[in-house]
Amino acid sequence: MAGQEKIRLLIADDHKMFTEGLRALLAKEPDIEVVGEAENGRRAVELAAELLPDVITMDIAMPELNGLKATRQILEQHPKVKVIALSIHSDRRYVEGMLDAGASGYLLKECAYEELVRAIHTVMQGKTYL
Repeated sequence: MAGQEKIRLLIADDHKMFTEGLRALLAKEPDIEVVGEAENGRRAVELAAELLPDVITMDIAMPELNGLKATRQILEQHPKVKVIALSIHSDRRYVEGMLDAGASGYLLKECAYEELVRAIHTVMQGKTYL
């Protein structure tokens, strides 16, 4: 990975155990760096502006500002950021809602960790991951 920049990732999720587990797993990836964690949508918007991550994993159901609205606000201010929705909801409305808000990917929280890493690399190439 010499000379290549790490992918800067922000985790937005209100479940602390999930966030901590995800951070621990991603620490093993040589090309991904977790730069911050947001416990609600409002904080995700603030941290996106402050930390300028490349990718944000975004929970949909969060307090203060849901993931859908937070995604919209972040992408209005920072159109180059890639957002991957991570949700327990497989309902088509949630998927379409997040994609309409500008998300580059949508994964269920039950997915394998390797699939998340694949999704991060895919959206960094400018592609959509579903």
